[in-house]
Amino acid sequence: MALYPLVRPFVFALDAERAHRLTIRALRAVPGGEGAKADPVLGIRVAGLDFPNPVGLAAGFDKDGEVFRQMLGFGFGFAEVGTLTPLPQVGNAKPRLFRLAEDRAVINRMGFNNGGLVAARRRLEMGRRNGIVGVNVGANKDSANRIADYALGVRTMAPVADYLTINISSPNTPGLRALQDPGALRELLAAVGEARTGVPVFLKVAPDLERGDVDDIARIAIDGGMDGLIVANTTISRPPLLSRHREETGGLSGAPLKALALERLGDFRSATGGGLPLIAAGGIENGVDALDRIRAGASLVQVYSALVYQGPGLAKAIASELKALLIRHGHGSVEEAIGTAAR
Repeated sequence: MALYPLVRPFVFALDAERAHRLTIRALRAVPGGEGAKADPVLGIRVAGLDFPNPVGLAAGFDKDGEVFRQMLGFGFGFAEVGTLTPLPQVGNAKPRLFRLAEDRAVINRMGFNNGGLVAARRRLEMGRRNGIVGVNVGANKDSANRIADYALGVRTMAPVADYLTINISSPNTPGLRALQDPGALRELLAAVGEARTGVPVFLKVAPDLERGDVDDIARIAIDGGMDGLIVANTTISRPPLLSRHREETGGLSGAPLKALALERLGDFRSATGGGLPLIAAGGIENGVDALDRIRAGASLVQVYSALVYQGPGLAKAIASELKALLIRHGHGSVEEAIGTAAR
């Protein structure tokens, strides 16, 4: 929105987490507008779902399903709620969210703070749908059986979700990323497979993987019946030129993640041979970034951190620029451009 550059200095004067909560509160007062209209160039079918455009809102912004209608009204092709855990939890100690404005980046160690599955399901049941809504599920920090937590999340949220995401990639819940290990991942996806009821399920992975890990995860995801992979979550690595907060623990997102996320996306494209839809996340700020991910193999893209710096007009801006770029490069659709950089 054109007004956001005027408002941003006041928002940035507040603690990052407080600013986010005030933003959610303000959005709740706004009626949810019409969702994005299907576009013949930007529209794409993935996992049996018809996305009006490929630009989605990543999990983390609307943790509890409070404002998904409003965000879809800003032009997002889809919105992902969560991460949700079976029981409500407060997350990690504050402060736990840090802006790196000079780097157009964010570091967070939120720790799956959310109000739990039941409260979010109630909101999704009551809310008028104006677009595709996914639900991202995780495990409670102190759970005695994290795999059972994921299965419960799938069973609980499948009736109110257009798709589900299994989030095993957050660095802010101790031991969670161990579920990416082959044995644990096979067990997890078997439990998810028993719990699912026809809703597409995506697996969200970390960017901090070795090539051998990528090959294992790709093979297990395909064998386990996943409908797509989201590549990737935040990184625990720290580029050498970060302006500030580099000593803070947690996941780094935003512009500094761009190169790593693109590289990992290419790795997963190679590992899957194009046999599994990929959703790109990490450092996407504009239409050029979106096209780069699509040409590297992504069918859809997700944004969050760039929203902090560019405001709610971001989805429409990316979609508009992406459409112009596709046409300029001779692509009649997103589908035609997928994986062209890897051919």
